[in-house]
Amino acid sequence: MALLSVQLLMMPWKWALWAQRLGTLWYISWVENTSIRLISGHRNKVTDLAVAPGEAHCATCGEDGSVRVWSLHSFELLLQFQVLNQSCLCLDWSPHNASGQRIAAGYSDGTIRIFSVSKTEMEMKIHPHPCAVTAVAFSLGGEVLMSGGKDGLMAISSTRTGMTVRVLNDHKGSPITTIQCSRRRPEELGLPGGEVWLAASQDRRVSVWASDWPKDKCDLLDWMSFPAPDSEQDPDSPLPTLATFCPWQSGTVVYTGFGLEKEVLFYALAQKQVLLRIPLDHFATSLSMSPAASLLVMGSGERLLRIIDTSAGTQQDFSAHDDCVHLCRVSPTGNLLFTASYNQVLVWDIQHS
Repeated sequence: MALLSVQLLMMPWKWALWAQRLGTLWYISWVENTSIRLISGHRNKVTDLAVAPGEAHCATCGEDGSVRVWSLHSFELLLQFQVLNQSCLCLDWSPHNASGQRIAAGYSDGTIRIFSVSKTEMEMKIHPHPCAVTAVAFSLGGEVLMSGGKDGLMAISSTRTGMTVRVLNDHKGSPITTIQCSRRRPEELGLPGGEVWLAASQDRRVSVWASDWPKDKCDLLDWMSFPAPDSEQDPDSPLPTLATFCPWQSGTVVYTGFGLEKEVLFYALAQKQVLLRIPLDHFATSLSMSPAASLLVMGSGERLLRIIDTSAGTQQDFSAHDDCVHLCRVSPTGNLLFTASYNQVLVWDIQHS
């Protein structure tokens, strides 16, 4: 079972006594005419987090409209991009083989901005959606940006020209909650195409796609719909539909969300059936999986973080947060875990036993 130790990346806003509007606490010496940034954090809810390739940095975004880049060595704020009067709802960090260190961020006005970390500037602004952008992901090569909106439409845009080259309406009518690319090539899964990716929407539907971007091909491979009870969710705080590719089990999609049972499902694309069901005590509000071990991480509205070791069949709960754990991210190496509740982000060291 993995052991966790925790560090605080961003201090809660309520702890700052003398802070500016954007959530930063400064020590100012009027005599010496100097200033030192003591604490910096999001003023409102943290909406997404992405870890850079190499794991030297991570980026967070929030309802305050900011995108912040943090050092994972010193846990200090290195860089901030601010958009006024907009909420930043999602982001993704470009892959290793893409040109430069770039972050794509989706905003509540339907725009996506691509920021250069090395140049510390905005490189591109595109407007592929008529409503809020709720999910965004770079393709594995970085040449394409996939995004989903609150209306369920998905856009495929070129990161070179900024042009939207394709619009997919299969999830139309329900907000897109997740877009993710598989790290495995389609041929490893016995599938055609150059890249496999999935999208999930709030209405408990998950679609899986095979794409060959240089050939302008994008084909629907599978479509999953999961039932729910007649009783509706709380409209003020609906549970998200969560789906991800299983990093240690080829051709498997892991799903959880509001449904007939509190559970997480492992669905095999080749067999088109559920292979494994793991019961839960609470509905999940966030989901992530470790690429280094058979660990599954979930957060809940009960302020609990649950680690499930699927190979050992063990589970362990942690209660470090004081609000709903709405975000979980395991780093690409599987050594770090990031969790968030409202504007507090915790960084965990994962120690594999």
